[in-house]
Amino acid sequence: MSAPATSSVSLWRERLLGTPFTAFVTVVLALAIAWVAVPLIRWALIDATFRGTTRADCTAGGACWVFIRARFGQFMYGFYPADQRWRPDLAGIAFVLGIASVVLAPQRLKLSLGLAMLIILPLLGIWLIGGGFGLRPVETRDWGGLMLTLFISIYASLIAIPLGILFALGRQSELRIVRLVSVIFIEFWRGVPIIAVIFLASLLLPLIMPGGIDIDRLARAVIGLGLVIAAYMAEAVRGGLQALPKGQREAATALGLTYWKATGLIVLPQALRISLPAMTNEFIALIKNTTLVLVVSILDLLGIAQASLADPNWVGMNMEAYAFSGAIYWLICFGLSRWSRSLEKRRRL
Repeated sequence: MSAPATSSVSLWRERLLGTPFTAFVTVVLALAIAWVAVPLIRWALIDATFRGTTRADCTAGGACWVFIRARFGQFMYGFYPADQRWRPDLAGIAFVLGIASVVLAPQRLKLSLGLAMLIILPLLGIWLIGGGFGLRPVETRDWGGLMLTLFISIYASLIAIPLGILFALGRQSELRIVRLVSVIFIEFWRGVPIIAVIFLASLLLPLIMPGGIDIDRLARAVIGLGLVIAAYMAEAVRGGLQALPKGQREAATALGLTYWKATGLIVLPQALRISLPAMTNEFIALIKNTTLVLVVSILDLLGIAQASLADPNWVGMNMEAYAFSGAIYWLICFGLSRWSRSLEKRRRL
């Protein structure tokens, strides 16, 4: 065994079995994990049924993943027409490629390419998924599943991040009126439950709009979520701004830079780097909060899971539906967390 491997084993032995008390805690926790994990593994894998088409193909005692297999299309796309599902797939591929192009681009092109993608990709996604201009229109009431969860998360974040940055800067502003407006915005949206915001956006917004102007129900939910998360993003960015030494801005001023140039070129990039963990946490919270749109009959991934349980052919598949949905949410959130951590490490180099 090589020296690094030996030292790693010694380190873990010291951490887990270094003292009698540590060894006792390790054994107790190992037994507790085994007590939970063994029955779960038996239910989810060993005794589970993976093949079949109907409930009759499932064996008793294990998970009936046949249910997920039969409803997989709805879990992913809701009631989106099956022959048009290539459109959200293409939109997703375009988003991934667009983000990858910005990440891999040379440093001198990152800003311009990022701004271009910020304008092109959202419009392209709405056109591909919603239709029009040569594509068959698909009403938002047919959208659902994981596709809708990601749509709400991405487009609400496109509202939340710019607004959060602006109001964070406004809360630090020397102009009293700007600071007051920013504080009112942040404290108001932070103090209102998100589910109440979604209700208000869905029910009250049409009442205050001029006659003849109607805002889609999904758009109302996205706007409501975006405003709430913007308030939390603002506080995350404000933490980064406060952590930045005042000498950075003073040095920029001494070089003759205007407020906006100093903020955009020196202050904000460093503050966003400091705020990245907190901003990632807020984005993860946004993804999980998309489940609240169910209260206004918008069927995201969790909503589709609950709706599928109403099918008489699959009554009682609660554990399978929630386990599958929960696993997808966990994978997305865990992936974002690891990506954020790797980005932090690269920025420190």
